[in-house]
Amino acid sequence: MKRILFLLVAFSAAAFANEGNVANETLKAYSMIAAGLGLGLAALGGAIGMGHTAAATIAGTARNPGLGAKLMTTMFIALAMIEAQVIYALVIALIALYANPYLG
Repeated sequence: MKRILFLLVAFSAAAFANEGNVANETLKAYSMIAAGLGLGLAALGGAIGMGHTAAATIAGTARNPGLGAKLMTTMFIALAMIEAQVIYALVIALIALYANPYLG
């Protein structure tokens, strides 16, 4: 943990020590890293949520096959909401990459 903290401090010191165009390029690089990590974490969370949703729907249908259609409809609504959160993360990542407000 101390190593990670040290690396973060070292990278931030390097980012703030640069002047002019080099600082903008450093900020762009950090924006790309942040966008990639954020989108990756969002996709990971969405995939885990979708897996749990599908598993619960299959278990519910196995327990009561008569409710299969209702459970499937509810599952699709839940999957759409989970996927919407991942798409929001994608939009924020694209904003950070192409319309970065910190580049000025």
